[in-house]
Amino acid sequence: MKFITDYWQRWVTAIVLLVVVGLVGWIDNFILTWLFLGVVYLFAFHEAMQLFGLTSTQSYFWAALLWVVAYFYPNPDDLFFLIAIIFASLLAFTQNFEYKLLRPFLYPVSGMLFILVLYKDFGMMAMIWLLIVVALTDVGAFFTGKAIGKHPFSPTSPNKTWEGVAGGVILSTLVASSMASIYEEMFIAHWWIVFVVSLVTSIASVFGDLFESFLKRRAGVKDSGTLLPGHGGVLDRIDGYLFGGIVMVIALRAVL
Repeated sequence: MKFITDYWQRWVTAIVLLVVVGLVGWIDNFILTWLFLGVVYLFAFHEAMQLFGLTSTQSYFWAALLWVVAYFYPNPDDLFFLIAIIFASLLAFTQNFEYKLLRPFLYPVSGMLFILVLYKDFGMMAMIWLLIVVALTDVGAFFTGKAIGKHPFSPTSPNKTWEGVAGGVILSTLVASSMASIYEEMFIAHWWIVFVVSLVTSIASVFGDLFESFLKRRAGVKDSGTLLPGHGGVLDRIDGYLFGGIVMVIALRAVL
């Protein structure tokens, strides 16, 4: 009971987020999903700009335009490379263009574009699959680390332990592959493919969380923002998905 009362804001926010995400998943409409991801995308982009110490208003215009183009373009993951070429061309042409402005387009924009691709190419079930894997990796790592964690995982995140990370990866991979073997008609692949893809996605999500911790340490902040009571900012909630989504798309393209 104390665990709930001490983190009541976190629990309330988590429940609200779960209801919103569940509603979007249940409706399963591309426009609605694109709009929902777009809101997440813009808040995450703003938080990344702050973490990188950038203030360019033009970057927000390019970020918003990119998401609009992603709605119509069949392969949104290509668009990051287009932005990179445009930025590199401006840098070479003007010789005084701030190359650091490319950073938020690398993170979190590229990850969000891949998450949109995951939905466009593989459907809502793949999105739910990603949600299950990343969420269970996080939950499993937390409880396993609390119970038996002894060996620090990385100086970037002192609270993480090797035992916790292993527990989270094992839990998420086994649960996802077990669900696929029981409810095979719901998944987009056989259980052994789900096992492999879940494993690499779970590992990627661990490093997605670690990378955001690295950025926050560099910026000297505890959270990426204050939008989500008890959780911090949007990036604090989606960091694992940004890496996990990219790896899941690449893995699914490799095996399907």
